[in-house]
Amino acid sequence: MTSNLSQILVLGGTGKTGRRVAEALRRSGVTPRVASRRSATRFDWTDRATWEPALTGMEAVYIVDSMGPEAPAEIADFSALAARTGVRRLVYLSGRPYGEIGGAWWMRIEEAVKASGLEWTILRPSWFAQNFTEELGMFGSLWDTGELALPTGNGREAFIDLEDLAEVAAVVLTRQGHAGRIYVLSGPRSLSFGDAVAELAKASGRPLRFVPISLDAHRAEFTAAGYPDHMVDDLHDLYEHISEERGAEPVDGVHEVLGRAPRDFSDYVSRTDFTRL
Repeated sequence: MTSNLSQILVLGGTGKTGRRVAEALRRSGVTPRVASRRSATRFDWTDRATWEPALTGMEAVYIVDSMGPEAPAEIADFSALAARTGVRRLVYLSGRPYGEIGGAWWMRIEEAVKASGLEWTILRPSWFAQNFTEELGMFGSLWDTGELALPTGNGREAFIDLEDLAEVAAVVLTRQGHAGRIYVLSGPRSLSFGDAVAELAKASGRPLRFVPISLDAHRAEFTAAGYPDHMVDDLHDLYEHISEERGAEPVDGVHEVLGRAPRDFSDYVSRTDFTRL
């Protein structure tokens, strides 16, 4: 059994999950190597010359993939290189499998991680609570116009607080006993998007509202905005997953790793600085 590790590479280390993983590692007494396109250790999935310098001397790696069509092949090649450079453990941030497109894509990446010959752990989180207030993307309209329109109906999701995900990642990166495990992570309570927006409205004092729309209406809007059909199809798989409540039930992955209950959505809301939105 591999002993606890301390030389940790965090990919996407300045991003939404990576920076929190790096912070959690520091709190545990480990100084990680933070790698991204804009950090001192540069890492870019599209520039393979950046891979080996980031990996050299590392024992474990937190992997966030490129989210592009080449991601399964990239992860396979990166994992092989990691093994050659002496890495012993990989922790991959995956997602809950959904639909034909998203599910198959994530499964291909997970299989590449498993085939590396290294210790591996896979994290499958629910939707991030912080998606409502950070790197907004499709949620930007909530703060721009006060309205979030999605084809999720009254479907519920047990949103996970990224602080919990980061603490879980820090533990499985550094401590033994998690090799070959897949941890499904969620918050302790299922909410619809309407419920979540109502909590954000109350805490922020803003007149925010959620508007359920049809898949056809959503497709028309995104197609008009220039999104390709394959991307819209993937989103619709995800929205149907939520509207049909295929992942609504809270799970115990956070408790399995940390020995405590996950943070509630209300904890995330209470910590949010709404003045910057």
